[in-house]
Amino acid sequence: MSEFREAVVDLGAVAANVAHLRAVIGTPHFMAVVKANAYGHGVVPVARTALAAGADWLGVADLTEAHALRDAGIEAPLLAWLHGPDTDFAPAITRDIDLGVSSARQLRAIADAAGRLGRVANVHLKLDTGLSRNGLNAPDWAEVFALAAGFERDRLVHVRGIFSHLSNASPAADDEAVARFCSGLDLAAAAGLAPELAHLASTAAALRLPAARFSMVRIGIGLYGLSPFDDATPRELGLAPAMTLRASVAAVRRVPAGAGVSYDYLWRAPEDGNLALVPLGYADGVPRAASGSARVSINGQGYPIVGRIAMDQFVVSVGQDSVEVGDEVVLFGDPDARPVPFRSRVTGIPATLDRKGTGADKWEPVPSAADWADAAGTINYEIVTRIGHRVPRSYRNEEPAG
Repeated sequence: MSEFREAVVDLGAVAANVAHLRAVIGTPHFMAVVKANAYGHGVVPVARTALAAGADWLGVADLTEAHALRDAGIEAPLLAWLHGPDTDFAPAITRDIDLGVSSARQLRAIADAAGRLGRVANVHLKLDTGLSRNGLNAPDWAEVFALAAGFERDRLVHVRGIFSHLSNASPAADDEAVARFCSGLDLAAAAGLAPELAHLASTAAALRLPAARFSMVRIGIGLYGLSPFDDATPRELGLAPAMTLRASVAAVRRVPAGAGVSYDYLWRAPEDGNLALVPLGYADGVPRAASGSARVSINGQGYPIVGRIAMDQFVVSVGQDSVEVGDEVVLFGDPDARPVPFRSRVTGIPATLDRKGTGADKWEPVPSAADWADAAGTINYEIVTRIGHRVPRSYRNEEPAG
């Protein structure tokens, strides 16, 4: 490990996840959702890997993210769907970025920018089918469809897609949303619109609600090898988690029974024992809410975090075990992956032959992002996405398989 803290991203896992999901889902088109710095994994490497592995569209939330992809030389079809009230759409139109439309006001602004440029803007009309966030309200659909059809006749816009997003509140709620979406497509056709793309499903619906697949799916969390379900692990879905968050032990100390640890002394040592300091904290995205409940892996053994997680560091109780400065700490990764040998930068002892002489067969699985989500009272999406800029990303298997 070249850094004392890093997020290791296995691009081979990303490629395998894309190939697997594309084969299982089977839609004509497959959008890799790489918003929020590819859920914390690194937008440009992930986008390139996903495209090489079979994705034919990229999706991001806003135009800043979209322009970053174009700046990196990525010219694949690209959709951005969340815009501020005073967005200048001209640069996006010039760079062939498709634009999500959630209001008549946005549609008019896009048409105006296209007219000034003398170009046709590609848009995807977003319908609110029950999530009550951005998207066209159902009573406004007919009016906006008619407006869009007029702009198409004037060669200002082309309605390339119509889309929506599910609440995942319940199977019944999602079925109702699918029905509303279908009625919206019918209404658009009656207005003279003929979009090439209809897309509704994210990873969860793409896997468990075939009626929501339409001509394209938008795959986010599954791209990164994480499960959108509480009742299925990544392995059960045929996915491999791509990110491993790890650090080096920064300090080791022995404390007597009763010694308080970290702010507010939420934990005191029940007996004499050893503590390891890990140089990651909530400034790096480690959730403070997981204080006292999350676990990490050191030298292949699981240990609890004790005391408050601080801004830059946290403390692990290793009991009577021997841990050295420089030993690797894994916060989360792929529990199903075999341990990768490394050597402590201080002792040089191979990790697969630990100090107890137990060997790799005694190693415990590393925690998962879902384990950390449970400890922090949140979701696995947040655990990976919140990893901050102080944590360098390093990449394995940068040449996609195939």
